[in-house]
This record gives sequence, structure tokens and C-alpha cells, in this order.
Amino acid sequence: MKKSNISTHGMCEEGDSMKFFKSQHYSIGELARLRSIVRASGTTMILPYDQFIEHDNRHVDPNPDAADPDYICKLAVDGGYNAIAIHYGLAKRYWSKLMGKVPLLLKINGKTSIPSQKAPLSVLTSFVEDGVRLGASAIGYTMYYGSPRQDEDLPQLAKVRAECDRFGMPLIVWAYPRGEAVDAKGGKDCSYMVESAVRMATEMGASVIKANLPTSAKAGFFENSEVPEYYRKLEKELQGLSVKEQKFERAKRVVAASQGIPVMFSGGDKVSDEELLENVKAGLAGGCFGFIFGRNMWKRDYSKAIELSRKFQYMLDERK
Repeated sequence: MKKSNISTHGMCEEGDSMKFFKSQHYSIGELARLRSIVRASGTTMILPYDQFIEHDNRHVDPNPDAADPDYICKLAVDGGYNAIAIHYGLAKRYWSKLMGKVPLLLKINGKTSIPSQKAPLSVLTSFVEDGVRLGASAIGYTMYYGSPRQDEDLPQLAKVRAECDRFGMPLIVWAYPRGEAVDAKGGKDCSYMVESAVRMATEMGASVIKANLPTSAKAGFFENSEVPEYYRKLEKELQGLSVKEQKFERAKRVVAASQGIPVMFSGGDKVSDEELLENVKAGLAGGCFGFIFGRNMWKRDYSKAIELSRKFQYMLDERK
């Protein structure tokens, strides 16, 4: 008789697609919606297209087709993405045409690049209830860790989280260090800041966390007495490793900082095929939940974007 893979508690023991969510307490609503954006392998690959709010129309370069939301929706379908992350207007006018072919991650806050970036705040552009009405599988929120305006950002995020809890809606937090204080203490992409932002997202109640793969700290980091000695020592150790080893260790530490909350690594600015592949390998080795690649996909030619999308999804599915 074939051995069943169902335990006495009704949970899959082998091949469980929800493995990343088992160690934490998630509501039934969260799990039901999260399941729609998770691959059979228990991982995810999401296509974000929320960048035009902050980075304006410069994103038409070098691929003018990417300005068309219908083009992005087609890429999400053809590329086999597990969700598309967009703001309310595009969700209502364009995503709705897909009739559920790709799950929706509704991004509900944003900011422009016009004001000074010394004290950034990403304000609400829509609401959790909009996501419920549209049929979203999750809500996306950008938290600017370390910004001088955290006294506005964190209470805003707390209210969003409360609404997500009320509706049983997963909350995916973009854990982004930003602002003049962050720039003065290693920069937004150093391990000190990224790890700290990820831990903050966990403390705020994120269901899933989006983070950038850390890089080396800015010049002056080791001499800065305002940087904790722990991170100055750590950065010296990390910079003593090869580039490949550094990426793996930094990714591993970011995943560990979340304390079990699944982490997706962002692609950030467009990089070469080779560097993007290195970043994927580092994220996988570090134990990430998946990837959320936007500019590194839709800024490329369509055929190349599809090729890379499928390659990275294969790597996610084959990770043991």
C-alpha cells in the first residue's frame, strides 16, 4: 500500500507548498490568499510594476514597450509569474482584463522623487479595502526604515496591518532603509541597514518581507562611532570574503534576521544577466522564499525577460 503523505493533523509532510509559513502563526485568511501566490515548490516569483510612481517615466528607457501596462500584464502571464504588484489605477483598468490569470498584489503606498530624499515618506495611494474589493491576494506596503519621518510611517503601517488582520489579508512589507541618517551610517544597501529593516518588518507584523540583497557599506563606515561596533566588526569580516561568498553570507543573514517570516529578494536597478544570476544563486543559498524582479525583467527585451523568468523559476523549483 502506498504510504500517505498526510499527517494525523491533516498537514502535508512531503512536498508541502506552504512550508515557509508553517513555523509561524498565520490566520486562515492569510494562508488561503498566500496559497494563490505560492508555487508548488513552496516558493514564489513576483513581477512588480509599482516603480513609475517614484521613478517617473524614465523607465521607458531602454524598452519603450514597458510603459504599457498591458505589455506588463502579458509578461506576467507568459512568464508564469505568481503575482503582479501594481497600484490601484492599473489594477482597476488593466489587471482586471486578465480575469484572474495572475494573482494581484495591490501596492497601497508610494512617493514621488521630486521632494528631498533626506526624509522620505511613502504615503497611501489606496486602501486595504480596495484590495479586498478588487480580489487581491496580498497588500504591499513600503516601509522606509530609519527615515526621520518614521513617526508618521510606522503608525500608518500599523493601521494598514490592523486592516489586513481584519480582512485576513496578507501584508507584504517592502523593508527599505532610507533617509539622511541611513546614508550617514553605511547607506541603504549595507548589511547593517537591510538586516535592521527586515527585523523591523517582522516586528510590525509582515506576512512576507521584500528586501534588497545587501552590498558593502559606504566609505567611512568603520570609523563611524555612531555605527554599532557589532556591525563594524561584521562588515570587516564580510569584506574579507570573496564576492560570491559575501553575497551568500549577506543573503543568509537577511533571511535569518526575519526570524522565520519569508523573505523575497528584490532585483533593484537593472544589472547584467551574469550579476542577476549570481544574485539569484546567493538568495537561494541563503534560504529565501523567492524573488520579486521588476526592472530587471521588463527593461529587457521581451524574449530575454521570458527566458530569464523561466530560468529563475526552474532554479526555485529545483532547490532542495
